[in-house]
Parts: sequence; C-alpha cells; structure tokens
Amino acid sequence: MTLPPSTPTLDLARELIALSSVTPDDAGCQEHLAARLRALGFECESIDGGPDDWRVRNLWALRRGRSGADSPTLVFAGHTDVVPTGPLQAWTSNPFEPTVRDGRLYGRGAADMKSSLAAMVVAVEQFLREHPQPRASIGFVLTSDEEGPARDGTVRVCEALRERGQRLDWCIVGEPTCTDTLGDVIKNGRRGSLTGRLVVHGVQGHVAYPHLARNPVHLAAPALAELAAEVWDQGDEHFPPTTWQISNIHAGTGATNVIPGDLEVVFNFRFSPASPAAVLQGRVVELLRRHELRHTLEWTLGAEPFLTRPAELSDALVAAIAAETGVRAELSTTGGTSDARFLAKVCAQVVEFGPPNASIHKVDEHIELRHLEPLAGVYRRTLEALAA
Repeated sequence: MTLPPSTPTLDLARELIALSSVTPDDAGCQEHLAARLRALGFECESIDGGPDDWRVRNLWALRRGRSGADSPTLVFAGHTDVVPTGPLQAWTSNPFEPTVRDGRLYGRGAADMKSSLAAMVVAVEQFLREHPQPRASIGFVLTSDEEGPARDGTVRVCEALRERGQRLDWCIVGEPTCTDTLGDVIKNGRRGSLTGRLVVHGVQGHVAYPHLARNPVHLAAPALAELAAEVWDQGDEHFPPTTWQISNIHAGTGATNVIPGDLEVVFNFRFSPASPAAVLQGRVVELLRRHELRHTLEWTLGAEPFLTRPAELSDALVAAIAAETGVRAELSTTGGTSDARFLAKVCAQVVEFGPPNASIHKVDEHIELRHLEPLAGVYRRTLEALAA
C-alpha cells in the first residue's frame, strides 16, 4: 500500500478540511490556525459578530515588523467557512474526510479555500525562519461568513481596524482565481453587484375569461425582453461590460386554470464603474415606466466595484508566480464578488490569488497536489519581496 504524500501545506489543508465548517460554523478552524500563528509571535484577536442563531467567527492576527506601528503591513485574508456539500451519496468520498487519489486532494473546501489558508500559514512560517525580524508587519483576516450573507464577517473586522486607525498597505485574498493552471490569473478588482426584486401586478382571473383579468406575465414579457437585450455599457480598460441576468422568476398558484395576479422577478447586475448603481436603477425604472407596468421594485446593493491598479503588490505577486511556476499571470476583474470588496475600503492595494477554481462549490471538490507547495511558494516569495 502506498501512503499518501506528506508536505507541510498538504498536511495543514487536510487538517482544515476535516473540520466541517459550513457557513457560519467555523468548527475550530480559526483556533487551529491561531495556534500556529501564536507560535510565530502573532497577537490573535477574535472579533465575532452576528445574532445568536448566526454567530460568525472572525480572527484578526498581527505580528509587528521591526519598526513597530510604523511598519508597512501585508495582510493575508480568507474564509474558513465552506458551502454545503449537497447529497453525500453523490460524493466519491466523504467531503469532510480529506482524501488523496489520482494526484488530487478531495474534500469540501479543498479549492475554496482551505488550501490557500494552509499555504498562507506555511509560507509565513517558512518566511519567518529566514527573516525573523522582517521590516513589514504581517496580518491575517479570517472569517466564517464569506459564503453566507457576509454581513458580520470581514466587513466587521474592517470596521474595527478603521476605527483603530490600523494601517494596511497590501492585502492578498486567497480566493481560487486561476482558470487553467496555477498562476494564470490574479484578480485585481471586481465588478459591483446590484439585485432587484420586481413584482409586476396584474389581476387574477380564470384562464377561460382573460378579458376579466390582466396577466402580469404577458404584460411584463416585452419589458423583460428589452432588459435582457439592453447594452448597459462597454466596460473599460479594466472591466468587462455590465451584465443583467434574471436569477428567479415566479407567478401563478400552481393551478392550470388560473391567471396569476402577480409576477415576481429577481434579477442581478454585475456592473462596471462605467455604470454606477444609481444610473442602472434609473434606467430600469424608466424602462418599466415606458411599458406602463404597475409594479413594485426593491433594490439591494451587494457590492460596489473596486480596482487595484498595478503597483508594488501586483508586481511582486506577478514576479513570485513567474519565479515559482514559470507562468505569466494576467490581471483580471471578472467573476463574482468576494470579501476583497470590504478590504479595499481600508487597504490601498488588494488582490486575490489562489488555486484553479474549476471544482469549487461542486461535488468532489479538489485541488491538484502539484499546486499546493508552489502556492505556498508564491505567497512566501511575495513576502520576501515586500516584507523582508
């Protein structure tokens, strides 16, 4: 029998995957990591939040550089929570029993993002062995509510740091950013997210007597078609064009002989800075007005777009990736939202970098073993460039 390989990052990733930390339950992940960080001289603080039935664990850990409070600060950030597994019988192996097979580590969170957290901690351990008195401070921001509502997680830590006047210069978020191989994509920004809940009001009635009713589905269809076909903007040099998508739609009582009284449509914009949220809202309202729809509309702004222009952090990370993997990384702002949107409000330079994302949130989530130690190597080389 061949024993599974053992490397520092793989061993720590296994330990984290074995803790079933489905949002918002941290399941001991942060304390496990804090113990490793305390041994390196980090001061670890819990900044928890949320109601009793949704208690969110947050960790702020800091090791000051040789200039103390005047040292620049490089922060590693991420989340210990994972999405639900779905049907266990669909998995080849138990999602919370980390399993190595065919050159891959399987388990919920293997790619999103417990391997990144393991690589970050291992990178800091390796870096401090070589540089026990670095010029820069090193911090960690961890939360158990990134995969959930994200109301009481990283945003709370950022608020606390802002109130204290804590200086943050560079931040790397360990989200799985890569597409085809480790190192091909760094996220240096994200589009905004704006959700609308539209209810179009009609008049319920019998399908045999449509003249006595007003079918909201029929009334809304031309407006929805126009919204789907609308060109909202062309994006810009850093962002792709704004998109609009229906995510949920519902009408009717379930009966086949009843014209519905209301139609509910939930839609979402992923928007670039070329179209601010208020402008998009105004364009939707004007379109609905032109179609003379009787409606109610509620908005939820999930995230504003942010951008970190190329500077020393992205330069150091690109160079580290090239040295470790031979891959030339591309800076990108595509994809969904992440906690980087909160960190960008308290840190001048925020980027995201982690393993390939093809299996995230899927059954049999995994990461290739060959990517684990190079991922730690990229983080360590970035530390050497900025913090040594």
